[in-house]
Amino acid sequence: MPCSHYCGIQLLCVPQNCCACDMLHGRGYRQRVYVERTKPLEQYTTEELYVRFRFGKADIEYLVNLLRPKLQHRTQRSHGLSVEEQILIALRFYACGTFYQVVGDYMGVVKSAVCDVVRDVSIALASLANEFVSFPKDNQIAQAKRSFFLLGNMPNTIGAIDCTHVHIQAPRENEWEFINRKGRHSINVQLVCDADLIITNCVVKWPGSEHDARILRGNALYRDLQTNRPDGIILGDSAYPLLPWLMTSFLTANTLAQARFNTAHCRARCAIERLNGVLKRRFACLNYLRAEPQKACNITLACIVLHNIATKRNVPLCADNDAPEPLGDPNQPPAFCQNEQTGRATRDAIVRHYF
Repeated sequence: MPCSHYCGIQLLCVPQNCCACDMLHGRGYRQRVYVERTKPLEQYTTEELYVRFRFGKADIEYLVNLLRPKLQHRTQRSHGLSVEEQILIALRFYACGTFYQVVGDYMGVVKSAVCDVVRDVSIALASLANEFVSFPKDNQIAQAKRSFFLLGNMPNTIGAIDCTHVHIQAPRENEWEFINRKGRHSINVQLVCDADLIITNCVVKWPGSEHDARILRGNALYRDLQTNRPDGIILGDSAYPLLPWLMTSFLTANTLAQARFNTAHCRARCAIERLNGVLKRRFACLNYLRAEPQKACNITLACIVLHNIATKRNVPLCADNDAPEPLGDPNQPPAFCQNEQTGRATRDAIVRHYF
C-alpha cells in the first residue's frame, strides 16, 4: 500500500526502513523509493497511442511544445512530472474518463497527482481557446460556404449551431440549477461548427436547466451577429429563433420548394450532430464528469481545443467514433421570438432563389 505521505508526485514509501519516513511518521525505518513510471511513447506504436491517448507520437510532441511554457516546472526537485508526463496523464483521463485512481495506476503516479495534473493541463488548454476556436472570417467564409453546399446543397451557410449536455455529479451549491429536462445534472454547452467539424464558437458555462435559445441570447456571438450581420447564415433546430442570420427549418412544409429546403437544411445541419457525437466518443470523459461545475467547464473547454487540434492535424478516428449523436431532447419547446418577420423574409428568399 502506498504511504499517504508521499514526497514528490511519484515517490512512494515502501517498508524498507528509512529515516525520512521515521521523521515523517514516527515509526520504523522505511526507505523511500521512486516508482518507475510508464513510458507510453516508447512502449506503444502510433496506432496504439491513438487508441489509448487519442493522439499519435508527433501530435503529443506538438502538444508538449505548445504547453511547455504553461506547464514546465522551474526545477526537477522531488522528480516532479515532466511536461510530457503531465500531458499523457491528462490525455489518458480525457480519453477514458475513468477514476483518477485507475489513471494513476496505469501511468505510475498517485491519485492526487492525477487530480492536480488534469486541473493544470485543462486550465492551460482552456487558456488557448481564443487561438484555436474562432469564427470564420474573410477567405474562410467562402470556404465554409463551399463545404456546406457540398455537404447538403445548402447555400450561403457558414455554420451549424446546437447545444449538448455534459453530465456532471451533483454540485454542492445551487444544485437545482444544473438539473436538465431529463432529470440529470449537466452543463449545457453551445457549439457552432463548420462542415469539416471544426468548432468555430463555443460557450461553456451554463447550467443544464437553461434553454438553448437562452444560452444563445446570453453570449457574445449573438450580440456580434445581431449588430454586424455576417456574410452568410447559421443553421439551427427548432429550439432556436428564426433570425436573418439563423435559419431554422419549416415546421410544416406546404410546398415542394419548402420540402427541398428542409431536406437540404437537415443534411447540412447534421454536421453539428456528428460533431457532438465525435467529441464525446473521442473524449469519453465528457459523457460523465465527477467534478464541480467550474472544473467540468475547464475540462470540457480543454477537450474542445484538443478536438480542433486533432481535426486540423488530421488525427484519425476509430471507425465507431464517427457516428452521429442521437438528436437532442425532442421535448424541448421551440424558441419564442417576438419579431421573426425579417428571418422569415430571408428564409423565403432563399427558398425562392435556390429551391
